[in-house]
Formats: sequence, C-alpha cells, structure tokens
Amino acid sequence: MSPDRVLVVEDDTEIAALLAGGLTAEGYHVDLADCAAGLDQRLRDGGYDLVVLDRMLPDGDGADLCQEIRAAGHDVMILMLTAKDALAEKLEGLGAGADDYMTKPFAFEELLARIAVLLRRAPAREDRPSRIVIGDLCLDLDTKTATRRDRDLDLTATEFSLLRFLAERPDKVQSRVDILKGVWGYNFDPQTNIVEVYIAYLRKKLDQDGDERMIHNQRGFGYLLSAR
Repeated sequence: MSPDRVLVVEDDTEIAALLAGGLTAEGYHVDLADCAAGLDQRLRDGGYDLVVLDRMLPDGDGADLCQEIRAAGHDVMILMLTAKDALAEKLEGLGAGADDYMTKPFAFEELLARIAVLLRRAPAREDRPSRIVIGDLCLDLDTKTATRRDRDLDLTATEFSLLRFLAERPDKVQSRVDILKGVWGYNFDPQTNIVEVYIAYLRKKLDQDGDERMIHNQRGFGYLLSAR
C-alpha cells in the first residue's frame, strides 16, 4: 500500500520542519508549501489525501483558501492549523470547508491522532487497493464489508473500522492507546474498556465453526491480527 500523501501549507519554517520530519517518520509522504500561490495546481497534480493548512498565510487567509479549494472541487481532507482559537474563528474555518480545526501550540501526538481519524474518512485513491486479504479474511474497503471463508461477517461501522485498523497492520501488536487513537479519535478516555468490548464483538463474528482465532492478545502490549 502506498503511503498517504500530506501537503503541509505553513509559512513558519520551524513548524513546517517539525511537521515534515514527524509525519515522514510516521510513514507519510510529505510535501511543503509556504504560501497559497499555486495551491490549486499542486492539489490537481499531487494526489494528496490531506492538507494541513495554516490559517494565516503571507498571501491570504486560510479560511478563504479553504473555500477556494472546495469551490474548485477538491475533496481532499483539510486540517486547519492556526493560532486563532476563538470559537467564532473555529466555526468560520469549519464553515469554509475544513474537516478539522486545531490550534497552536499543539501536541504532535494529538495531531497524529486527528490525522489518522481524517484519513479514515478520506476518499479512496485510485492507486490504493480496494481489498485487504489476510488468510481467509477479506475486507472490501469500497463497500466496507468483510467476509471470512465467504461468510459475511455483518459488521457495524465501528467493528469494521477496528478490523481495518488491525488488518492494515497485520502481525504487528497495537497497543490499547494506539487503537483508541486510530479508531475512536484523540479525545477518547484512555481508561475506557471499549477496546476490549469491541475486540470481543469482533472475535465472536470472526471465529465461528471451528475457525482459527485471528485476533491475538499480547498480554501487557496489546492486540494483533494474524492468519498464523
């Protein structure tokens, strides 16, 4: 699977460098822009999944730019990143077409979690596979359905999101916190037992008629999905 492509539009060189370095380390393909000029063409040419957009750019307001992006027909996810923290300004940014709005200063871990949530909602790129197959388990990413041995698993939206999160990282242990951030978002209570509850739901639907267990618990570490 090719990495998600992120365009960071930020004129503060230190913040831009932080974002580029951190997101690249997390496996994203990152490009930088320091102004609004030429953004429409970059979006047409770059195949981006998400734009991190500064609200205050040297050649324009990010909210106005966001409106222009939507008017041009770009369906890329937009995370507006800004020092403007008044409620009216947040509402203006979201009303302009931003998918999320985050204020500076920010915790990078929270930014990562918000990006992960947005990218799960992003339109599928043509170069992305439409299915994930692990052993006899198949996830159809277009229809958001899953089968095992051709048996429909009849998953809820949250169950599918959790299964997809694990299936995109096969044979790799995912901690409870990583799962909470990746599936439920940054603002979920880390003390909740919702991960364990939904893992149990998934296991009940995955493991029937003598099927081998696919979701494994690594005590003290987390969960992994494996066909072995």
